[in-house]
Amino acid sequence: MFDFANQAYTLLIITVIFGDLYTRLIVGDAPDFRLGNLLWSLALCLSYLLVVISAPLLGAIMDHVRAKKRMLFASYLLTVASTTLLYFVSPGHVWLGFALIVISNTAYSAGESFIASFLPFLGERHDLGRISGLGWALGYAGGLVSAGFVLVFLGEVSTENFERMRWVGPFAAIFFLVAAIPTFVWLREPRIGERQPLRTALIGSAYRRLARTMRSVGDFPDLAWLFVSILFAMAGVYVIVAFSFIYGAQVIGWSESARSLMFVVVQITALLGAVIFGALQNRLGGRLTYALTLVLWIAAILAIYFVEPMTAALNAGLGLTLRAEQVFLFAGLLSGLSLGSSQSVGRALVGMFAPESQAAELFGFWGVFSKLAAIFGILGVGLLQWLLGLQGAVLFCIALFGAALLPLGRIDEARGISAAQRAG
Repeated sequence: MFDFANQAYTLLIITVIFGDLYTRLIVGDAPDFRLGNLLWSLALCLSYLLVVISAPLLGAIMDHVRAKKRMLFASYLLTVASTTLLYFVSPGHVWLGFALIVISNTAYSAGESFIASFLPFLGERHDLGRISGLGWALGYAGGLVSAGFVLVFLGEVSTENFERMRWVGPFAAIFFLVAAIPTFVWLREPRIGERQPLRTALIGSAYRRLARTMRSVGDFPDLAWLFVSILFAMAGVYVIVAFSFIYGAQVIGWSESARSLMFVVVQITALLGAVIFGALQNRLGGRLTYALTLVLWIAAILAIYFVEPMTAALNAGLGLTLRAEQVFLFAGLLSGLSLGSSQSVGRALVGMFAPESQAAELFGFWGVFSKLAAIFGILGVGLLQWLLGLQGAVLFCIALFGAALLPLGRIDEARGISAAQRAG
């Protein structure tokens, strides 16, 4: 249910609505919006940097004092409050929007690591792929419900419609607030650590735990190589999440109906990708399944880049009258399948390789590598689009997903699971 709830934020605020609103209307440096795109990149990167600095430390504290639910609740409340305040960001309020995105996305991203740390306690290790896949699938169902409502009732991103569109922040916040309630009512705190009040004195012991973990990295070589792969893969994923709908508006020049249809296509295919590849993981193993998702991503990026030539070739070869925005939907289909599957399978592999006694701490490192990836990927694309334009910059993602494939040759899945079980 937390996966269901938090998708309202990532889709409405980061992917579909507010990113487009911020770059085109709030900053509004037409015609190419390069300053808006760069500021959007910097705001996201700063929020991810804050998570990089804090996530392992907070994870170590959670494991030590049995505070997973308490920390998750704090991140949830901060996300809800700061997202609600986005209502007050009007055209020209560039730095207010910048600050609120930094705060809300930091809290949201920290919450991703906190909720993921519960995964090893939800089933046997061989079932974690299926469980993670079902969670991601329910998340995309939540995104479909929340953003579908917004697209129908709030309308298009335009200056004339701004007074309606500004409600996207409060709506996302209320959806998250209400839909996550079952998590805090029924989810049980794992019996790891000894429950203590949260206080500053815990920071010292958390640093000592982190130091022990860093010294023992040689005991978990497969998890270490997986983190390297995740660093590159998530860099590409975060670029697509942050810029796909901006790309559609600025490069493809799509219509409002195409934007709405793209959203539906991506949500449904992401849901299916999470379920299908979660089931495949049980049959093929996590490493091979994860590699297949990365290959699928490369195909999706090629489809995004070559939309115009593909449209012309189809029209010439088959006598059709397709528009680029229609062919772009095919790229959205591939991206959706890749998005749901790669994140689900990657999270499940971390759960399989992480000892229960260090789950929050190691998922904190998962958050670190994911957010370092986001900084690297989004800032890289932000700078490249400043120099080359957004269409040329998207090819950077192919190199990222290709690099993510290389460390998988060093991973032995059975060895990684055994190491986690020995550590307890």
